[in-house]
Amino acid sequence: MNGIGAGLAIVAAVALAGCEKSKFRSYDGPEVTQILVLKEKRTMFLLNGNTALKKYDIALGGDPIGDKKIEGDQRTPEGVYYIDRRNPNSAFHLSLGISYPNEADVEEAKALGKPPGGDIFIHGRAGRNRGFGSDWTAGCIAVSDDEIEEVYSMVRTGTPIFIAP
Repeated sequence: MNGIGAGLAIVAAVALAGCEKSKFRSYDGPEVTQILVLKEKRTMFLLNGNTALKKYDIALGGDPIGDKKIEGDQRTPEGVYYIDRRNPNSAFHLSLGISYPNEADVEEAKALGKPPGGDIFIHGRAGRNRGFGSDWTAGCIAVSDDEIEEVYSMVRTGTPIFIAP
């Protein structure tokens, strides 16, 4: 390839790379001060004070009725937690960690002679990792890949999350 052809190939590669959609979005709207999850309604709200900024339909753990008690029960926890970590390289596209288990969760599982489990996240679907049915996670809260990109840009570490039955 001559110098001009090589130069054009580089320009084309850079132009095409610029066309790829990034999973990292920017957000400059009102602060998300809390997240509210209504398990029964399969709905999650991002709130600023009492004002809903966004509403999402969600998938839950494979056994969505009731509070998470122990590792492997396929349930999504209920209670007050906070976003404690961000995973830009999640197997489920992007994910935000939920601070489960808290002290009460640990004691409850201990009383049952079992570990409480952990690694509960809000995450995307990432096609190949998606389970079957409407509630397919192992206890997490799932939205579409497009939606987790939006959520990930809006929610900061430390944001409280209230998960109601």
